[in-house]
Amino acid sequence: MAVCETCGNDYHMSFEVRTVGGGVHVFDSFECAIHRLAPVCEHCGTKIVGHGAEVSGSFYCSAHCARTADQALGLEIRDTVGAYPG
Repeated sequence: MAVCETCGNDYHMSFEVRTVGGGVHVFDSFECAIHRLAPVCEHCGTKIVGHGAEVSGSFYCSAHCARTADQALGLEIRDTVGAYPG
């Protein structure tokens, strides 16, 4: 068994996440992995669990936050999930 680095739970079904930079992290749930590793939206502060948006090196949870934070570059970003094509 391995101990979750977020909550400290010693769980027989824990798992490892390996990052591009070579880091190895142990978690007992996806919730703990998200809490520890997910980037934070620079506008509203929420954890970015989906694709999010990157504008000039800043990360946002949505196109709305990107547009709100950076009017000039944010206007180029569009949410596409659920958008009507055309």
